[in-house]
Amino acid sequence: MRLLFTSLGSFGHTFPLVPLAVAARDAGHDVVFATSEDFLPQLTKAGLETAAAGLAISAAFGQAFAESGPPGPRRPPGDIPPEVLFPIVGKVFGELMPRRFVADLLPLFEHVRPDLVVSEAANSGGAFAAMKAGIPVVAHGFGRVSSDDPMALKIREAIRAHGAELGVEVGEDLSFGGPFIDICPESVQEPGFVARTRRVPLRPVGWSEPGELPAGVLDRSRPLVYLTLGTAMGHAGVLTEAIAGLSGLDVDVLVATGPSLADGVLGEVPPNVRIEKWVPQAALLPHVDLVVHHGGSGTTLGAFGAGLPQLLLPQGADQFSNAEAVLAAGVGDRLLGADVTADTVATKARTLLTDSSVRDATQALAAEVAAMPSPAEVAAELPTLA
Repeated sequence: MRLLFTSLGSFGHTFPLVPLAVAARDAGHDVVFATSEDFLPQLTKAGLETAAAGLAISAAFGQAFAESGPPGPRRPPGDIPPEVLFPIVGKVFGELMPRRFVADLLPLFEHVRPDLVVSEAANSGGAFAAMKAGIPVVAHGFGRVSSDDPMALKIREAIRAHGAELGVEVGEDLSFGGPFIDICPESVQEPGFVARTRRVPLRPVGWSEPGELPAGVLDRSRPLVYLTLGTAMGHAGVLTEAIAGLSGLDVDVLVATGPSLADGVLGEVPPNVRIEKWVPQAALLPHVDLVVHHGGSGTTLGAFGAGLPQLLLPQGADQFSNAEAVLAAGVGDRLLGADVTADTVATKARTLLTDSSVRDATQALAAEVAAMPSPAEVAAELPTLA
């Protein structure tokens, strides 16, 4: 069977599809993964055949901001007023990137001739192209679905408008009328989405570029706290407060700053804090005792699977919805905006490291994740979905 996987080019949108793509290849299917050119080297390291398609997210935002008016100083998404940010986000995800993906994928389909397209849920252009070409398409989620988040609603509105221009009808949850491969455990998924969608559950298996764990991770003598704001929404002020709070505890702190922060921006840190630009997160999480993070879907789901308590410091996008789900499930806590101070981070972290009710909830959720179908099992189902 010939399969074409396609996603928006970003860590949070591309990496969730890699385990299923690899499992499908290992099962003997012909697999091509199409995304923006800047992410093809990552996929090559996973041993996948690749094809360039679409516009890089950074390039799309650059174009959208340029068209919205004179450029201003770079600000984290959480610091940009909604009336400015939401139209830009809608244009990026609902027009610029889908239009480019459709233009690039249609001729690629002529060459690859896939029997099934697996399109990441935010990449509506992948689904639109498949539907125009008459190829069955399956949506692949990257995390929890939010039905009432204002930014998500703006994106869906823009996607529906673009679909109408193409003569394509878009379902309520961007499932495009077919099955939806869902990597979010049902107990923390949005209940309305679960009720109305033909879900194909898939265990969230983390994938990251292969690499060595930082020194000290495997031979430590006290709890390890992993602190990150992800790959796209680094905020030096938030990280500084979190480091100040966590470093006062009897723990070791490993900080991954990601590509959005300049080297050295955090300055000197206490002896029990280690700063890294990047870590192989999937390999790291089994050795961690607490994750303090932005609430990105990949980190949130990874912590679910590893049975870890979480303290979320959401910065934008779906992170606020994920924080609400973590809080409701009893597997962590959150701090918002100005509430992120060294003292509040220290207090919340201390509680999460010692609260037995949180530990019990994290173990129950980890068991739910472990019981979800594996990538190999879902890969075996793909022919039936076509």
